[in-house]
Amino acid sequence: MKKIFLGLALIAGTFAFAQSTSTSTEATTPSTSSPKIKFGLKAGLNVSNLSNMDMNSKAGFYGGVFVNIPVAKDFSVQPEVLYNAVGAKEKGGSNAKLNLEYLSVPVMFQYKALPNLYVEAGPQFSFLIDARLKKSASTGALKNATQSFDFGIGLGAGYNLTKNIGVNVRYTAGLSDIVKTKYQYGYDREGSVRNGVFQVGVNYKF
Repeated sequence: MKKIFLGLALIAGTFAFAQSTSTSTEATTPSTSSPKIKFGLKAGLNVSNLSNMDMNSKAGFYGGVFVNIPVAKDFSVQPEVLYNAVGAKEKGGSNAKLNLEYLSVPVMFQYKALPNLYVEAGPQFSFLIDARLKKSASTGALKNATQSFDFGIGLGAGYNLTKNIGVNVRYTAGLSDIVKTKYQYGYDREGSVRNGVFQVGVNYKF
């Protein structure tokens, strides 16, 4: 819980700083056409899997808010706060699913390669909300067997269709072993279990 509160405090501070900077810039340079700080919403599809678990990918949902902060002509920083539903699905016709839910905080560094096209990369800090193995009509809790924090690196790109609406893709590779050492999740495994998530979605800037 302390990590979650710390992450939320960090993001709240970032948003407050961004808003303060935007207000200050508008007050001191009202006639300039420099890029402005923009807030927005984003949502889309996750296709996720877990390394060393011999499981198939599963689909999930992500959604949340972001602030885009220009730092140079073609560069910006974009902190986000997202709900992330990830995990994996058992092979062999079974409907068993390992469902992991995170509050994720990506901080993307974006470069505008073309007027409407950008590429991005940056770290992602994720805080576990819940972990469950769903099998037929039964559900087993796995939160105690799962690490409460996950760190990853994201790489992606986006295209602005209009001034306000855009589409984006991103792959986030987890670098942390998400399973606590004394647990196996009920599956044989060798090596670390890491999240791997491909995202595709839309965003709206205010």
